[in-house]
Amino acid sequence: MREMERIISAKPRAEDLALDRSLRPKRLADFIGQEKVKENLKIAIAAAQGRGEALDHILFYGPPGLGKTTLAHIIAAEMGVNIKVTSGPAIERTGDIAAILTSLNKEDILFIDEVHRLGRVVEEFLYPVMEESILNIIIGKGPGARSLRLNVPQFTFIGATTRFALLSPPLRDRFGAVYRLDFYDQKSIEIILERSAELLGLEAEDGGLKEIARRARGTPRVANRLLKRVRDYAQVMAQGVITEEVALEALARLEIDAKGLDDIDHKVLRTIMEKFDGGPVGLDTIAASISEEADTIMDVYEPYLLQLGFLERTPRGRVATRLAYEHLGLPYKKGQPGLW
Repeated sequence: MREMERIISAKPRAEDLALDRSLRPKRLADFIGQEKVKENLKIAIAAAQGRGEALDHILFYGPPGLGKTTLAHIIAAEMGVNIKVTSGPAIERTGDIAAILTSLNKEDILFIDEVHRLGRVVEEFLYPVMEESILNIIIGKGPGARSLRLNVPQFTFIGATTRFALLSPPLRDRFGAVYRLDFYDQKSIEIILERSAELLGLEAEDGGLKEIARRARGTPRVANRLLKRVRDYAQVMAQGVITEEVALEALARLEIDAKGLDDIDHKVLRTIMEKFDGGPVGLDTIAASISEEADTIMDVYEPYLLQLGFLERTPRGRVATRLAYEHLGLPYKKGQPGLW
């Protein structure tokens, strides 16, 4: 199963676009969770508005689906400015980014998602713009080429990335504020689901929303996607009311367990437990055993398993913990290497 096909994938899907737009909070006061980030942003926005200046450049990083794009739009709304949105892979040449920069007005926001995928030439082109608001453009080729320096209005560059380690140090150091977005706790997810259900006009009981929140993997995007699927089931099978029983039945049909794990997560854990005696086992070996890319396992499957405490990373490889054995109902083998 490809990552994009997983119902619990935090990666954006085509079906999410309209839902995300309709449910996305417009102001910081409506944004639930990430309290430390919100407080810091409130202070930064108030200070910038008091001075009549653009915000410092901001970098958001963390797993997908936690609100990086949403926060960029909220900042634009709070500042009362326009926002230009693009992504790292979409900017192939310096001319692409130059065209965007020259269209910005004072204090506007440029948001680049997947900023770690910017080309090196484009990245270096951005350095003087971020530091001095100066655009260096080369006109012509060969001996007749000349450099043109253009002043651009003060603006705010907001970058978002799920791969913080892949960001080059020179670019990373030019952001004035760097914020990590963490997975949400279950209570925050429940509040998000209550808000989403109200906006969608759904009749949902607390028990039903709690069951969805338990399986949302601490990710609002996953929570809203599951809510949509449970809504469809409730509409057809239960007169449209999302009760605890209805939610449990719908989620069981989606083959998502009480911790939000699907069959691929189970496959990763069972491979370590049954084929390699619980580990330690190397990432490449796990990838070969389940016919998956090692990077996909490390970036997509592992973060949540690590958060749950089902996996440990050791110098010798990955190890399945006692909690993982208990969750899958398998006998725990005491004395396995790396588990003490």
